[in-house]
Amino acid sequence: NYALEAKLNPTKDALVIEGSDSPYVNILVAREDNKASADMQKLAKALNSPEVKKFIEEKYKGAVVPAF
Repeated sequence: NYALEAKLNPTKDALVIEGSDSPYVNILVAREDNKASADMQKLAKALNSPEVKKFIEEKYKGAVVPAF
């Protein structure tokens, strides 16, 4: 995110780019009592959708890599 603010292009100016197998990916977590709820399942499906992947790729231009 700092690279984007500095007008750098992460795919061209980065020394290293993490892959989608990075141990630092964001994950969705839930309490045990609501992990199977309809709302949580709906959120998980939305967060892993092609539309969200496209948004991440367009918005962050390689600075954030969708890991799904």
